[in-house]
Amino acid sequence: MSFSRNNYGITSFLILCVAIYLSFTYLLPSETVSVKINQVEFSQQKALIHLKEISQKQHYVGAPAHKEVRDYIVNQLKELGLEVEIQHQLGINKKWHSATQAQNILARIKGTSSAKSLLLLTHYDSNPHSSLGASDAGSGVVTILEGLRVYLETNQKPKNDIVILISDAEEIGLNGADAFVNHHPWAKNVGLVLNFEARGSGGPSYMLLETNGGNATLIKEFLKANPQYPVANSLMYSLYKMLPNDTDLTVFREDGNINGFNFAFIGDHFDYHTAQDSYNRLDRNTLMQQASYLLPLLNYFSNADLSQLNSQDDLVYFTVPIVKMISYPFAWVTPLTIMAFVLFFLLCLFGLMKGKISLKGIGIGFAPLLLSFLIAVSVALFGWKLLLIIHPQYHDILHGFTYNGYDYIAAFVALSFAITYGIYNKFKQKQALNLSIAPIFLWLIINVLIAIYLKGSGFFIIPVYFALSGLAIEIFSKNKSNKILTHSLLALPMLVIFAPLVKMFPVGLGLKNLFISSIFVVLMMGLLVPVLSRFKARRFLVIIGFAIAVLFFVKAALNAGYSIDQKKPNSILYIYDADAQKAYWTTYDRKLDTFTKQFLGSNPIKGGVDKKTVASKYSTNQTWHKEAKLIDLKMPLLIKTERDSILIAKNTYQFTITPQRYVNRIEFIANTNLHFIDFSLNGQTFTKEKGGIYVFDTETRKHLLSYYFTQPDESITLKFTLKEGEKPDITFYEASYNLFTNPSFDITPRSEIMMPTPFVLNDAIVIKKLLNP
Repeated sequence: MSFSRNNYGITSFLILCVAIYLSFTYLLPSETVSVKINQVEFSQQKALIHLKEISQKQHYVGAPAHKEVRDYIVNQLKELGLEVEIQHQLGINKKWHSATQAQNILARIKGTSSAKSLLLLTHYDSNPHSSLGASDAGSGVVTILEGLRVYLETNQKPKNDIVILISDAEEIGLNGADAFVNHHPWAKNVGLVLNFEARGSGGPSYMLLETNGGNATLIKEFLKANPQYPVANSLMYSLYKMLPNDTDLTVFREDGNINGFNFAFIGDHFDYHTAQDSYNRLDRNTLMQQASYLLPLLNYFSNADLSQLNSQDDLVYFTVPIVKMISYPFAWVTPLTIMAFVLFFLLCLFGLMKGKISLKGIGIGFAPLLLSFLIAVSVALFGWKLLLIIHPQYHDILHGFTYNGYDYIAAFVALSFAITYGIYNKFKQKQALNLSIAPIFLWLIINVLIAIYLKGSGFFIIPVYFALSGLAIEIFSKNKSNKILTHSLLALPMLVIFAPLVKMFPVGLGLKNLFISSIFVVLMMGLLVPVLSRFKARRFLVIIGFAIAVLFFVKAALNAGYSIDQKKPNSILYIYDADAQKAYWTTYDRKLDTFTKQFLGSNPIKGGVDKKTVASKYSTNQTWHKEAKLIDLKMPLLIKTERDSILIAKNTYQFTITPQRYVNRIEFIANTNLHFIDFSLNGQTFTKEKGGIYVFDTETRKHLLSYYFTQPDESITLKFTLKEGEKPDITFYEASYNLFTNPSFDITPRSEIMMPTPFVLNDAIVIKKLLNP
């Protein structure tokens, strides 16, 4: 009998382990997978040839290689027999206040009807100024190029036009998308967009749809297209709609009311926008998953009716192995939650009547659950803060996911497991049924909140029904045999659906969110009480959990430094204050290294040159500065048009600025609160917000505009009208990415284990000057 029980325990443990393993492996296909339309196969080798070519150099807007990459893509599209157009258009992002002369690459496969067109979208510019752009979004470019080859070789005649837009200037403000959606005639007939993106260099590619209405029709059509390896859930869909996450597709939705699907991967997030976003670091499995999305969707939507994709209804959806995707209406969320509550109370009532559970036992069951949350989540929350003190270099990674980030996820998950299991082991095994009530009740409370505030997470009710099934078996079954296998099988849906979320949140949102992983661990272990309480080796598993945590913490510590494959980011700027006739070196780094010390020395002044100098993605401030020698810099030519010569509203100003040196960007930042009644750049006006009096004001945001130059002889003209009585107290910052090539400086280059810090203006010469009225 003892031997049989051991077998049950071992088998159950293996079932849980296999379920967790499958929950991750099904997310990503093998790089050897075959993806095809009819009998024409997507060639990874051909795609990689393209990728190697376009990711050799930094190709941000204004870089010499930007044109080289554009020309290469154009030639490849022409070789496929397509007629290619370059759209030259000023693109303005009125939300981010960025602008440039975008140069979009456009081609079209004509359909047999005049129906709505399908648009394939990605961007070809890399992030300024050091990213090679292999994953973001070279992977999208080569997926589309090779996907088009496959499609064209099938000799199909699509019903719908297939428009190819390889957009420009996505990285600096979605400006290419704005140029197309708001200025190109083809945009008016687009019915659906498939957009390929990246926020890392590997991992599963998630489907995130964008729509101004409900998702029901889009999800149903997506399922009809039948992609083989979909990864998606409506939790991400709901959160994505709530958060300010913008891609090129966002412009299509907001400005054109056009629906679409994003396909983006976030793994190896430490490579995002860095010099390490290279050909060699792109995960080949991820590339094939992108292909596995494109080919079936291209084949299906090129012939589907794209005029009927709008819907008022939303679906809850999630992906699982074999079945691929399960979906049901938002309208079911509340009824399912109410039914689960009714079943829960009925089962508790029957359990009390049968003497299987007691009110005292149920009350005691809340103690280990709440204690586990308190300790495990606190350890994760404050543990990461402690690690930042122990390893201050982690602050160098501005987006918050370190090179050893996966080790920390494993460590804190193992630690949360050990803490939770250890706490539950302090309670008698015979109380297992009582202990299982509190976790189910908590899951029900969470589902009530979901039904009210976040219906996209409605699939959280699925594990509850399986847990209620297990509770019913315990209460009504007269069979006293070991039920551990039954409970293990009932836990499979929960593990398959939720285990990947434990990893996804800290990868996508940064390691400061490790506490979210701990929350999921405690929640899942609560529902696993009927299984975990029956293991004989409970204390041993707790010890194993702590041991695994220690091993991964040690591994992370040993891997906390920098190397050729894990480069240290650092930053330096030369800022010339033209009004004060002074120059400074400044950095965003918390701690100086051998590279930055050559500029700032051993005793720099704490803080930046000023608090407003240049915008950055994460509002990163300068940390140190030191006065520098003055060098010969040509000041921009500033032409001011007097107010009384402008035959429009009072308090109107016009400035034309022409750089006299090669400049990459210019930023305008307000020094005081200003209220703009109208604002235009090169004749293109910014529109007012709905119901607003002003185009924008600077009470909460001082950044007025970032303009990115694409050629040496560009000028920009600003015309704006301010609220009566206000004067344009504005500073502009003219920046060039040529610090290392300026002959006035003798700079020792970064070592092979260093790279420029992303997300901030870096390696630049900046002229700072007041825009005097």
